[in-house]
Amino acid sequence: MVALSEMEGEKKQIMVAIDETDASYHALIWVLDNLKETLLDTSLLIFAAVPEPNYYHYVPASFGSARLYATASPAPEVAISAQEHKKKVMLGLLDKAKSICTSHGVESETILKTGDAKLAICDAVENLEVSMLILGDEGRGRIQRALAGSVNDHCLQHAKCSVLVVKGP
Repeated sequence: MVALSEMEGEKKQIMVAIDETDASYHALIWVLDNLKETLLDTSLLIFAAVPEPNYYHYVPASFGSARLYATASPAPEVAISAQEHKKKVMLGLLDKAKSICTSHGVESETILKTGDAKLAICDAVENLEVSMLILGDEGRGRIQRALAGSVNDHCLQHAKCSVLVVKGP
């Protein structure tokens, strides 16, 4: 078996994408426990994405017995405040992940991008020339993934590197 760091003689990068789920932290800890030797010669990137602000919401509006849906736009300052709050939460998650890495004796770099997670992850993989992407699996079924969309499925199809999905505990 060839170690990731020995491939092509250049320093490789491993990226772990995290969010607020336990599955992403389980994946990070799995990497730290199982790939620690590889991480000595490899850069570990911890990635998180902040969703774009949603300025329009669809709310039900009663009209007799028929139900209509109308768009409602919050005041711009409300949307901006919500976006800033999301960014603070994600920065806190990245700090937590970095401290977990430090407690395992592994140096890491954190990256925060704004946008749809699945697209932001794939863009970062390409732009940063990541060798391996690691994602946590929440264990949702096929129907749930089809209805809600799956970051893992998208990354497995579109990321320009090897992708490892770590099953949850």
